[in-house]
Amino acid sequence: MGWTLLAASLALLDIRQKIAFFIAFLAIAVGISTHILAYPAITSLLMISVLGVAHVYFNTKRHFIGKSITEAMLVIVSILLFIHFIPGFHNLKYLDKVQVGPLSAPFSMYFNFDKALVPFLLLCCMPSLFRCNPVVNAPAHGWALLIAAIPALLGLATSLGGLAVELHLPSWFPAFVVANILFVSLAEEALFRGYIQQKLSQWMNPYFALIITSLLFGAAHFAGGGLLMAFATLAGLIYGIAWMWSGRLWVAVGFHFTLNVLHLLFYTYPIKTIIS
Repeated sequence: MGWTLLAASLALLDIRQKIAFFIAFLAIAVGISTHILAYPAITSLLMISVLGVAHVYFNTKRHFIGKSITEAMLVIVSILLFIHFIPGFHNLKYLDKVQVGPLSAPFSMYFNFDKALVPFLLLCCMPSLFRCNPVVNAPAHGWALLIAAIPALLGLATSLGGLAVELHLPSWFPAFVVANILFVSLAEEALFRGYIQQKLSQWMNPYFALIITSLLFGAAHFAGGGLLMAFATLAGLIYGIAWMWSGRLWVAVGFHFTLNVLHLLFYTYPIKTIIS
C-alpha cells in the first residue's frame, strides 16, 4: 500500500502538487506503520519537513540569506537520499540477482523510498522543476535526430563490447516500467536536469551547463566502471538536450525511460556477462 501511494504521488507531482504532497504524507504514514521506515528515517523526515517549511517561509518573505541556506541544505539532503546515505529506509528488493537472459549479467531491482522523495524536496527549491521556458530552441529536424540518438547509443555500447543483442520480455516487465519511470528516471532527471542543469543554465551558457551536468551524471555511475560512466555521460547529453529544448522534466524522463526499456527488451541487461 505504501509503495502504491508513493507511486501515485510521484505521478501527480507535476499536475496536482498539493494532492501529491498529501498522498506522499499518507505513503510515509503507511511506511511507518508497516516498518518500511525505521526511527532514523522518521527523525530525518521530520527534520526535512521543518527545513522545507522554513525554506517556503524565507522564500515567501524574500529573505535571500535564509532562502539560500535552506535551499542548499535541501539539495544536500536530496543528494544524501539519492545515494541512500540516510539510514532507516527499508527499500523493497523486488528482484534479487536475476539473470534476464543467458548473456546478461545478474542484477537486482529495488523500489527505493528514499530516492523517490528527491523530486518533492527539489520542487520546494525549484518551483519550475517540472516546467520552464525552453533554454534553447530546437533546430530543424532536431527532435528526430535526438530520438535516433537513443538506438545509436545502444548500438555504440554494443560495438564497444559492453552490450550484446539479446531479446527479452520478462514476466516482471510491468513492475520494471513502474519502478523505472517513477522511482529511477524521475528521481534522476529531477536532480540532474530539473535542478542542476536548470540552475547552471541560469548562471552560464546553457551548453556549458549541459556538458557539466552530463559529466556529473556520468560520474554518478562510477560504480559500474569506466565504460558505464562514458555511456551514462552520453545518455546524459541526450536527456539534457531533451530538457533544454522542451523545458519539460517529463520529456527528459521519457527519453531516459525509453533508452532503459529498449536496453532491457533488445540487449543484454544491465550489461553483458563476463564469460570466463
